[in-house]
Amino acid sequence: MAKKANDLAHTKWMCKYHIVFTPKYRRKIIFNQYKEDLRDIIKQLCSYKGVEIIEGYIMPDHVHLLVSIPPKLSVSSFMGYLKGKSALMMFDRHANLKYKFGNRHFWSEGYYVSTVGLNEATIRKYIEEQEKHDIMMDKLSVKEYQDPFKG
Repeated sequence: MAKKANDLAHTKWMCKYHIVFTPKYRRKIIFNQYKEDLRDIIKQLCSYKGVEIIEGYIMPDHVHLLVSIPPKLSVSSFMGYLKGKSALMMFDRHANLKYKFGNRHFWSEGYYVSTVGLNEATIRKYIEEQEKHDIMMDKLSVKEYQDPFKG
């Protein structure tokens, strides 16, 4: 799939990006309870804009996406759309989140993005193995996680 070129009217393109973004305050509780809804929302919003999700994973405190974004869309405009609309959709589906996340702030500001050239397989492997690494590190850690809302 690394060599697959997409096309528009008079353009051949292969614009792939590795994107990582986090919830406000890197809260872990969100993804344990709402992982499936968030996955469906991200898939739906990407399909609306014609963005192909090549690989994606929702971790307890961040989201990894390997996406192919058409050149007519800038990465920053797509991320503004994705984070803004997904936050609104999550608050619409789960009204109780409004009280936990005041002012409808679901995602933290900013994101990490890097272009993916022909090393797509390496990035796919990294995304797939990220959860295994986090689980292993959690087993080594003796830190007890507390609910940030129960003080």
